[in-house]
Order: sequence, then structure tokens, then C-alpha cells
Amino acid sequence: MSQPDLLNVLSDLIASAKKAGADAADALVADGTSVSVTSRLGQLEQLVRSEGGDIGLRVLIGKRQAIVSSADRSKEGLKELVERAVAMARTVPEDPFCGIADASQLATTLPSLDICDPKEVSAETLIEMAKACEAAARDVKGVTNSEGASASWGKSQVAIAASNGFARAYESSGSSLSVSVIAGDSSAMETDYDYTSAVYFADMKTPHDVGRNAGNRAVRKLGGRKIASRKVPVIFDARVARGVVSHLLGAINGSSVARGTTFLKDALGTQVFGADINIFEDPHRNRGLRSKPCDAEGLPNKRRALIDKGQLTTWVLDLRSARQLKMAPTGHANRGTGGPPSPGTTNCWLEAGTETPAALMRDIKEGLFVTDLVGQGVNGVTGDYSRGAVGFWIENGEITYPVHEVTVAGNLKDMFKRITPANDLELLYGIDAPTLRIDGMALAGT
Repeated sequence: MSQPDLLNVLSDLIASAKKAGADAADALVADGTSVSVTSRLGQLEQLVRSEGGDIGLRVLIGKRQAIVSSADRSKEGLKELVERAVAMARTVPEDPFCGIADASQLATTLPSLDICDPKEVSAETLIEMAKACEAAARDVKGVTNSEGASASWGKSQVAIAASNGFARAYESSGSSLSVSVIAGDSSAMETDYDYTSAVYFADMKTPHDVGRNAGNRAVRKLGGRKIASRKVPVIFDARVARGVVSHLLGAINGSSVARGTTFLKDALGTQVFGADINIFEDPHRNRGLRSKPCDAEGLPNKRRALIDKGQLTTWVLDLRSARQLKMAPTGHANRGTGGPPSPGTTNCWLEAGTETPAALMRDIKEGLFVTDLVGQGVNGVTGDYSRGAVGFWIENGEITYPVHEVTVAGNLKDMFKRITPANDLELLYGIDAPTLRIDGMALAGT
């Protein structure tokens, strides 16, 4: 269905909801096509193609709201959708903070973003990529088995409309490739992976590079040792360092702030990181994995520094959380067909420093270089951080031997203030960071 046709469907649905008694309404339709393949040991294991979509309707009666979604777009199905939503809205408890945007709050101009690859990727191409990627990984000396390689392509079309006059539709796409292999034998085995993803298929890393990197990572981990508990500087590889940014984004989410369930609930406008740390968000980055021209409630969004010279500049707010906090919304609403809007970010990254990763290690007498993290041991209320780690021991500024069965612990408030970034930032995942050094972390080993 074309974008104008999708918007017409939503316009009719909203009109029907108002006729049935809704004071206001908004609706979202999301259609998608995807192809994914999995190959293991050179043989195709799975090929899936899916096409489909959902439509979601939110109606508001006074301060009551209800959301209903369905895949049925027949005349009868849409009529039933309206009836169910309006009936539910009349019975649910009031929410004093719910509601759509005022017309004056809506974005008036939308940037054109290059977030849809016009080329559809065939299943045959994906199969070839997955097999080539796994073959490159298995060719690495020391790799003895494979958990398989996967490749996928997808394209989605989204349309959103509301009774305040907001209406927009856009297309986006994405491709990905990943592989996981095993090194060693029954006496000692290690596994590792690599992956790549991009809006445009041609922007991904090559299958050979992804496979070789996964194989080398797995082999490098063989012969891991345990270490004694102590406090040392820790270097987080760029692949895992982006998790530090994710923890910040969760802590400044407006819903958590409004509930008081974040360790940064009183930190707005204060020094949260060192003065040399900047963390940016840019929803309008061309070919960005999380780019979008405005937020899901029709409010304008923009590039901003979430952390400016170490200071926290903003909460991440949708309309509801902004009303709770008695603040202006920041254009951070996300939305799916099955629920109301909620706060969320787009493309975010921690700015690179000036030193190489090797230079960050140079003065470390004893420390840990972390390449993988295990578990979810982060308390968003207190900031306490405790996660299983795999990596390499640093002695006299050099990486020496693999380390496993160690826990890295600290508190995010302290960790944020002790971060030193390297100069190896790459914008690969939507949330990104360079290699990071954090001094004074506790290691729990033997």
C-alpha cells in the first residue's frame, strides 16, 4: 500500500473513533518485508521470508486512554477496532498525564533522511554472504567448530496520524551479517562472534572481514587464566564500551526520572562525567540506524549534546513524562502499534578522545582489557555495576594472557567520572563509543 493510502486509512480510522465518542485519537500502521538466512558448516539451515503489518489505534476520552492493535484492515475489522478501543477507554482508570500534542507543538518541517536502501537484497545473495562469512571464520587456524552465520535484509513502511492534524509516513531499511565460531578442543574451548549492520547493504563490512575477526577473537581467548581479586584500571574494548552509553541513556529516561527510579534523578545540570566528556545525539544523521525526521508524537527532534563537557543537559522526554515532570517535551517519543508512546533516543555516541587504545594502556602496571561482558548486573536505581567479564590481562602497559571467570564491579556514578576515551570511535551500531579506560574498578576473581 502506498504512503498516501496508508495515511488515508489512518485518517478514516481517527474520524471513526471521534464519531464513536473519542475526544482525540492517533493511529500507527507498520508494514514490513524481511528475509533472513542461517547457514552452519557450509549448509543452509534456515531461510525465512515474512511480509505483514499491524495497525494500532489509541483513543482518548477525557483523561482515559486505550490502545488496541490488529492485523485486520478490512472494513469490518477496522470498525471492530474502533468499537473495542472506545469501549475500553470508557472503563480504564484516568491518567492525568496522557494526551496527544497540541497543534502548536508539532514539527512544521521534516528533514529528508537517507534511511531507505532502494535495492532489495535477494535470498541468494544473503545465503552466499552467510556461507562466505562462516568459511572465512573457519579458515582461521585454531577454529574447530561453528555456531553458524546469519544474514538478513528488511524494509519497513511506517505511517502515523493524529486528530491534531499530524500525519507522516516514511520508509526505512536495514541489513545485517553475523557469525559465531568455536576455537579449541574438548579440553579447552572458547567462542566469539562478530557482526555488521547498516541501513544500506553496501555499507556493511565484508563477509571476509566479519568472519576473520570472529575467528581471530575466538582463538585469541584460548588459554584463559583466573586472576586474584584486586582494584585496577579497566580498559573496555569499543565493542562493549557502548554499553556505558546505554546505561546513561536508561538513567536519563523521563519515565524513570518521573518515577524516581534512577540513580541520576537529581543530576540534571550537574557534572556527571569528567569535563572532557561529550555525548551527542543526532536523529537526523544520514543513513543512521536510528534516524527519524521527528518523534512518534509529531514533535520536532534535533541534534544535541546530552552530556556537554561532563554536564547532564537534558532528560529524555516524551509528552507524558514531560507533563509529569512539569517540563517541556524534548521530542524523544518512540511508538509501537501495541502501546502508547514512551521516551527513547536515536543515534547516540560518546565523543572520541585524543590517545590511541595502546596509549591508554601504556602506564598501566596491572589492569584488565575487557572484550566481552556477561549478565545484566546493573542496578538502575543505585547505579551499582557488577558484570562477568572476559578479556586479557595487562602488565606494564602490554596485553599478556587471556583472562576469564572474573567479575568487574563499581558504581556508575564513580565510573562515569573516571572515563578516559580513546581515539578509535566508529559509528556502527546506533549507540557507539570508543575504547574506554576507567580507573579504580574492583575485580572479583580467585
